[in-house]
Amino acid sequence: MHSAPAVNYPVGRSRFQGWLLLGLGLGACLTGALWLRQLDAVGWRQWLFAGVLLGACGTAAVAWRRCAQGILRWDGQAWHWTGADASVPVLLTVHLDGQFVLLLSLRPDTGKRLWLWPESRLDAAHWNALRRAVFSRGGAGHAQNAAAVVHTANR
Repeated sequence: MHSAPAVNYPVGRSRFQGWLLLGLGLGACLTGALWLRQLDAVGWRQWLFAGVLLGACGTAAVAWRRCAQGILRWDGQAWHWTGADASVPVLLTVHLDGQFVLLLSLRPDTGKRLWLWPESRLDAAHWNALRRAVFSRGGAGHAQNAAAVVHTANR
């Protein structure tokens, strides 16, 4: 069984994610405005809604601005994330495939889960290679588990 060829792919702030957050925020604002239009007087519920909406939109904007940037690398056996601090092996999981954008989560041996939105626009020449590696039999989360099973079986 052959595995997908090695690939390095740059990951940064996603335009798709930004537009998605903006659309959801505007949709929530429109919903709130329609709700206010139906009322005679504004009460505490409407102020609570406005405060929660403002807080959620602000948190989403800050999180989007602070998105992780680095290189996602598949060496043919395992995934590695190279960020600002170091390169670490990770377990990759695919959550969404939009053909031109992926939603991935990376789980290092230590630390919290990292969410990434790689897009084809960042490196169109290597986009298909990344997708082949992500969806290969050993690509998405299976390579490290398979290595552990083989190591255990050889004992």
